[in-house]
Amino acid sequence: MIHRRHVLGLLAAATVSPALAHVAPQRSEIRDSLAKHFADAGTVGTFVGYKTDDYLIIASDKERSGEAKLPASTFKIPNSLIALDTGVVADPDKDVFKWDGVTRDIAAWNQDHTLRTAIAASAVPVYQEIARRIGAERMQKYLNDFDYGNRDIGGGIDQFWLTGALRIDPMEQIDFVDRLRRGVLPAQKRSQDLVRDILPVTKVGDAVIRAKTGLLGAEIGRPSLGWIVGWAEKGSAQTVFALNLDVREPRHVASRMAIAQQCLTDIGAL
Repeated sequence: MIHRRHVLGLLAAATVSPALAHVAPQRSEIRDSLAKHFADAGTVGTFVGYKTDDYLIIASDKERSGEAKLPASTFKIPNSLIALDTGVVADPDKDVFKWDGVTRDIAAWNQDHTLRTAIAASAVPVYQEIARRIGAERMQKYLNDFDYGNRDIGGGIDQFWLTGALRIDPMEQIDFVDRLRRGVLPAQKRSQDLVRDILPVTKVGDAVIRAKTGLLGAEIGRPSLGWIVGWAEKGSAQTVFALNLDVREPRHVASRMAIAQQCLTDIGAL
């Protein structure tokens, strides 16, 4: 069974909106068959999906789905929201972050970026600069207000989500992303609207996935953990999900989206 505190946390989040004040409580179940997709790819991981219309949480396991890990570049979602809400970024398409001239292994990082292009390229240096401009005091306040993971920014203002003390588990990822999806986070409506708009989009048949990936260790060229978090839209149905896996081989970088799509298909979200 998924940890009770996380289920209650999702239920509490759902009741923020008056339109959802009298919904049925969330149900949860483990589907061991989902874990087969990780094994078939030659790795291990976890998938959790939240079918919002059914108030149903489906997880591939009962252990790893509750294990907290560094968020890596999935933190670009709250980082973007905080940047827009504080005015560090006024316009995601017009404010430009100039390339610092340092040539890095990922070619897409070696150029100027707006917030929209930076999240698409997962440009770590841009988001490190954004975090520095936000500053520790404001960053801490927002993570407290968002109840994001363990809310610990120890380890450096431009490193805490990469190599520092911040930890978040898949259920907490879903809780945060679902509140963003519904626009009920403690931030301006415009800020939340813009973050939803700049999230990378993948089309799968008649469905759309809005999601952000993350690779722990990617900035030093030795990824060891991969994330993908977001939600799938098919017609009027929406399913929030979080997946992480061990990156044992380079091909597992692409496995994040592939396995996410397989799991989403299995639970009827695609």
